[in-house]
Amino acid sequence: MTATITGLRTFDIRFPTSADLAGSDAMNPDPDYSAAYVVIETDAPDFLAGHGFAFTIGRGNDIQTTAIDALSSYVVGRPVDATLADLGELWKALVHDSQLRWLGPEKGVMHMAISAVVNALWDLRAKRAGKPLWRLLAELPPEEIVELVDFRYLTDALTPGEALEILRRAEPGRVARTESLLRNGYPGYATSPGWLGYDDDKLARLCERAVADGFTQIKLKVGADLEDDRRRMRIARKVVGPGVRIAIDANQRWDVGAAIAWVRELAEFDPWWVEEPTSPDDVLGHATIARAIAPVKVATGEHVQNRVVFKQLLQTGAISYLQLDAARVAGVNENVAILLLAAKFGVPVCPHAGGVGLCELVQHLSMFDYVAVSGSLENRVIEYVDHLHEHFVDPVTMRCGNYVAPVAPGFSATMRQESLDAYAYPDGPMWRVR
Repeated sequence: MTATITGLRTFDIRFPTSADLAGSDAMNPDPDYSAAYVVIETDAPDFLAGHGFAFTIGRGNDIQTTAIDALSSYVVGRPVDATLADLGELWKALVHDSQLRWLGPEKGVMHMAISAVVNALWDLRAKRAGKPLWRLLAELPPEEIVELVDFRYLTDALTPGEALEILRRAEPGRVARTESLLRNGYPGYATSPGWLGYDDDKLARLCERAVADGFTQIKLKVGADLEDDRRRMRIARKVVGPGVRIAIDANQRWDVGAAIAWVRELAEFDPWWVEEPTSPDDVLGHATIARAIAPVKVATGEHVQNRVVFKQLLQTGAISYLQLDAARVAGVNENVAILLLAAKFGVPVCPHAGGVGLCELVQHLSMFDYVAVSGSLENRVIEYVDHLHEHFVDPVTMRCGNYVAPVAPGFSATMRQESLDAYAYPDGPMWRVR
């Protein structure tokens, strides 16, 4: 008998990270890292399930979970093999539902809900193939990778033919890069030292630890108070020395003029990039800032809504680093499109990974990019945040500042059942005691 998708279950999972200010920044002083979590169940003999989530920071996670539930009719009752074999067409059906699309279009809560479902289906496909997702994607024929992408709105910047050429150009080195990745891992950088709520002693201690752990780049949150930022940058630079890159992240705090002035005040500390200096929707503002603060570079992407805004950021030369997010745009398919756009424009992808489970997901996208798209590690790093990994069945592993390539089948998205039980909101035991 043909196996069928039998269920789509959602969970409102929240972690009280605001208690110790992990994740705090100039715009988000009290985040509770949260996952609107989904499990896609089947009646296949292997009893495998697909796991995915949308990342939020607390209030609103219930709304996000409801949005995921609204998509159940698109997957429940479908044959497993046929669905997983054509995730490009299912992606288009989900994104272009005319009534749900009205809530975006292609942005916001519904787009993130689609991400959770699409990523869960890719997790299921990789598990059934017995491969980690990065390797499953990297071993697909270039023609099949192109079929995953919806090129509507992109063809003025990237055509299917150009995408196919990018992939074919990378094809000869796939095996060697896969072996290199398994041997050496993928470079990471440390955000954990730089949360805005940490005092100076903790900042210095965590900077020292990051260097000892092999990281050659760290990141500090900035934007609340200029003199505080100058003091904290001075401390960090003294601890890590001149050979370690320090990126700064304003989390959308500034207007364009303020961003330019603020970054110039911090220029003496040699910031490697400034991240999210203004509204993530302000493409021309980012371009203006990039021209004004050079040689300091601009990075953004964690709140960019879709592939179209990324296209414009690349077309206008607004960013030097593209920071895609595994769960903000509509899942693996749209991120494949964004990776291809970045390769077309020669811009390194350095994913956002601050948040529950995001390190686990984005490592697969960067590793796929290295093996099958860009073929390069030059100026490419994945953000690393050292918390909440213990809640995952297949957590990230770091060695000497590098992500160790996952080998377990799937998208590394499966949370431990005891964590789902303990941190369910509002009735899980970790919340009842608060």
